[in-house]
Amino acid sequence: MISIHTLLVGQPQTATDEKGIWRSAIFRQPVAGPVALGPRGLAGDQVGDTKNHGSPDQAVCCHPLAHYAHWNEVYGLNSPEAMLGPGAVGENWTIAGADEAGCCVGDIFAVGSARVQVTAPRYPCSKQERKVRLPKFLSRTTESLRTGWYLRVLEPGTVQAGDELALLERPHATLSIHRLAAHALTSFDDDFARELLEVPELAAGWKRIVKLKLDREV
Repeated sequence: MISIHTLLVGQPQTATDEKGIWRSAIFRQPVAGPVALGPRGLAGDQVGDTKNHGSPDQAVCCHPLAHYAHWNEVYGLNSPEAMLGPGAVGENWTIAGADEAGCCVGDIFAVGSARVQVTAPRYPCSKQERKVRLPKFLSRTTESLRTGWYLRVLEPGTVQAGDELALLERPHATLSIHRLAAHALTSFDDDFARELLEVPELAAGWKRIVKLKLDREV
């Protein structure tokens, strides 16, 4: 069973670390009870970087719960205050029961009273490493393809932690999030890139990434 283990929302806030001052909505916090889900995301949630985030194709950011156990083991994080857990990389939904290999672009799920669709992998960014404060976290995320993924909202509704995601449609069974992330981050292939540009369900932002890489190959 695939379910929302933890639901999180946040607002942009300013933080200070050894690199200076920075601003992000990555510091999301868990919410108990029902939350409205609309075309731009969850009620009470905003993004800090509106240039790269916040489109309808990125209405919900998902991250597998199982990845946190992996990182805790890799980095030897054993104490409760040090261990990574839901929300550590700024996702909206921490997902139990699925990972990048088990979700495909175009998948449609019923969840709560809403319907959502998988659009693209999440592209790893430096703010994730800056938040968790672990060396080489960004490069290790990229190499291991533990990216998470985005959803668009096909039918607004209400969702909450514990809701099951029931798969309704899978139009592209070969286009797993894991495969797309591998293609863009570790093993670019021109023919596959051209195929992706024709997939209507793929997020427009991800198509731009693919197109830029393809143009560099020419």
